[in-house]
Amino acid sequence: MKKVIIGVVAIAIIALVVVGIVMISKNNENGGVSKNAKMQTVEEMQTTLNNIYTKLGEQLPSIDTMEIDVTDELAVKAATGLQSTANVEAVVLSEPMMSSQAYSAVFVKTAKGADVEKMKQEMLDNIDTRKWICVTAEKVYVTNHENIIFLVMASEDWAKPVYDEFKNAVDGKIGKELSKTEEI
Repeated sequence: MKKVIIGVVAIAIIALVVVGIVMISKNNENGGVSKNAKMQTVEEMQTTLNNIYTKLGEQLPSIDTMEIDVTDELAVKAATGLQSTANVEAVVLSEPMMSSQAYSAVFVKTAKGADVEKMKQEMLDNIDTRKWICVTAEKVYVTNHENIIFLVMASEDWAKPVYDEFKNAVDGKIGKELSKTEEI
């Protein structure tokens, strides 16, 4: 009887080790972008963006990622297109400091009970794709993962891979997808 119990325990331990190894190798196959990325803090949102950029490599210009002060309504409006900060808890903006290319990615953490779908539509409708004056973002994508709204705008060549990597980072668990194409 003792030998049977020891055998069962040994098999269970071996199974746990194998599962752990498989999970670690799966994460490495994903290029370090973890599935179901946590994004409830500014740091977690920044980490998610940095992981996306790492996975995409040299495809994008040098990017600066920063928190936007949600008490600064003008800065929030410029970054997100939202007309009010009433349902905004945090904003993380990612743009090149200097570039001749239009690129912007933004996370908006919404307040509990906020109408996320309405906020996404407001962002799509009001984001200024010409805010760089000399260049225009050709494509805008907006979606959400739970209470986090994600918007990216750039040329199709830059916006689509970033958008797809965001969806990958949250294991495809997103809300309604919105997009628009600007005339350039």
